[in-house]
Amino acid sequence: MSEVIRRPAEQMFAEELSKLASADTRERPPSWKLSPWAVATYLLGGTLDSGFEVSAKYIGSRRVIEIAVATLATDRALLLLGVPGTAKTWVSEHLAAAISGDSTRLVQGTAGTAEEAIRYGWNYAMLLAKGPTEEAIVPSPVMHAMRQGSIARLEELTRVPSDVQDTLITILSERTLPIPELNTELRAVRGFNLIATANDRDRGVNELSSALKRRFNTVVLPVPATEEEEVEIVRTRSASIGVSLSLPGEPPPLEEIRRIVTIFRELRAGKTADGKTKLKQPSGTLSPAEAISVVTSGRALAGHFGDGSLRAGDLASGLHGAIIKDPAEDAAVWREYLETVVKERDGWRDLYRASRELL
Repeated sequence: MSEVIRRPAEQMFAEELSKLASADTRERPPSWKLSPWAVATYLLGGTLDSGFEVSAKYIGSRRVIEIAVATLATDRALLLLGVPGTAKTWVSEHLAAAISGDSTRLVQGTAGTAEEAIRYGWNYAMLLAKGPTEEAIVPSPVMHAMRQGSIARLEELTRVPSDVQDTLITILSERTLPIPELNTELRAVRGFNLIATANDRDRGVNELSSALKRRFNTVVLPVPATEEEEVEIVRTRSASIGVSLSLPGEPPPLEEIRRIVTIFRELRAGKTADGKTKLKQPSGTLSPAEAISVVTSGRALAGHFGDGSLRAGDLASGLHGAIIKDPAEDAAVWREYLETVVKERDGWRDLYRASRELL
């Protein structure tokens, strides 16, 4: 059997979840696999009494994760909000894996998401043969989660059309899913809840109605507060991706990761780290997710077409693609940054030369 590219979190970290469950003696909400304390430990990492090390899945504020976990233990759904690349999907998946042992009850929100994706659909062959029956219903991931008392996930909620978003109001307020065709309704099993993610930076955003907003507790996932924090995020995630993709070559040097993070943070802030030089800002968000992508693509270039050691030439094309989203405006921003900052910075001439060749 062929190996899958990426397994769900509950499979990738099955040992950690098992060790936590064995060591967890605290009270667990109905249908939860772990207590809230153990869920937070799973995401943030820590050492158990047995000496077993739990890896950190999220590097950032502990309080943010504690609020998210506590929300899911109440009757309020959780909305993870933030700019693209702040680990909203990653946190959502790991919360569902730790709480329900199943992170696959997922609806991917798009402009074309229909009401059936959230409620239920029909097996039309059976519907034509027997009419509307329970057997003819095709359950949505949300419907499955309601039956099992588990966590459902809805990615990019603000991408979903407004009338489809409001399908959630009855589900979240009454914890019921009406099935008018059968003159009945499905009542959620205790433990059911929903994690949604959203950002307000992309085009095509559909604002949530006031009624729907009231059903969510919103937790904002910020961009990393410090350079060291962002470097660690990029290092650990790019290393994990490299293993899952079996990328050849050596792990990326920390100094190369630091250069990428420094560039992204300075362009995001509109000034250099020392505050002495003001910079124009590109149109993109330049998030940690894009920094991870730059490092991963650079490692693939170094491994397959170089000697396996990640160098400036391997990173330049990834930087070019991440920064220049608008060919006219962003190219000028990147060119100015190269001339005023990269060219003059000690030890960065190799990156300057490799990047200039692409402009």
